[in-house]
Formats: sequence, C-alpha cells, structure tokens
Amino acid sequence: MSKTVLILNGPNLNLLGTREPQIYGSMTLADLERQCTAHAEGLGMQALCFQSNHEGTLIDRIHAARGECDAIVINAGAYTHTSIAIRDALSGVALPVYEVHISNVHAREGFRHHSYIAAIARAVIAGLGLRGYLAALDAIAEA
Repeated sequence: MSKTVLILNGPNLNLLGTREPQIYGSMTLADLERQCTAHAEGLGMQALCFQSNHEGTLIDRIHAARGECDAIVINAGAYTHTSIAIRDALSGVALPVYEVHISNVHAREGFRHHSYIAAIARAVIAGLGLRGYLAALDAIAEA
C-alpha cells in the first residue's frame, strides 16, 4: 500500500517566488507543490498539498489528516516559533512529522532559533532550500 503524505505550508509561503527571493528562491508555491507531487509519485507515494495563513485552518487540516495520511511534512512558517496549538495538533494526531525550513533558521534572527515542533518531529530539515521537502519525502519513503 502506498503512503499518503500531507505537505503543509503555513503563513506567507503563498508568497514564494516573490517574497525575499534571496532567502527563499524564485520558485512559486505552485512550482513547489508540483515538484513535491511528482517526487512523491516517483517514490510510489501520494502527496496532498495545503497552505494557509490562518492558524486554525492549519490545525483543522492537521486534524483531518488522521486516518487520511501516513505522515506530515510541515513548514509552519512563523508559527514554528509561536504556536503551541499547532504543535499540540501535530502531537494529537500521532502521525510522523517532518519539519522543513527553506532557509537555515539557525543562521537568522534569534527568535527563529526555537521551534515548538522540533521536539515531536522525526526530523528537522533546514537550509536546503526547496530540496528540503524532497529530502523529507525521501525519508518518509524509506521509513
């Protein structure tokens, strides 16, 4: 049976391709989603992509993943550093979680160094650009 993976992107990731391209690159969110979907299919998996700028909407999607998905890849954006609610939702659905950051958050502002998600994640991938999502998919396929 193939695995289904939820790829969840948080606030401001809808601006990929135009927001600070020197940090986040020039690929759009749609480009990223196509790349992740194709990569997952190549690994014999299905990727479901979702983005929201709203904390509650992200939590609702995490809850909906229970029974639908086998793992979650999440770039929670700024919510990584602020949202205990998203952390609790991820913990509550008891799915393997892979945290992804496009930039190396540890080489940036101090407030970005703490993640509420990292302690419950199987892996944290930071600084690989958009390839971090593909690395997370590779890890899920191998698990």
